Amino acid sequence: MDFPINPLLIPIAGTVFGTLMVVAIVGIVFSFKAREKEMQYHQDLRVREMEHQIRMKQLEIELEKAKGHSSTGQAA
Repeated sequence: MDFPINPLLIPIAGTVFGTLMVVAIVGIVFSFKAREKEMQYHQDLRVREMEHQIRMKQLEIELEKAKGHSSTGQAA
């Protein structure tokens, strides 16, 4: 059984599907770029968080040293 195909339908379908293919490719490329940017932001945030933790640890050590010096000064 052969289904009759309207000859006008072939170029219309080709144009529609061709356009959809281009839109899909552009969408995929943009989603990959957005994901890459998001991963970079997360990495930068993690680096800043680690640097902050290091600074807080250093301040904690300095505070302990200052408490140690003040307690020895009071004992003398």
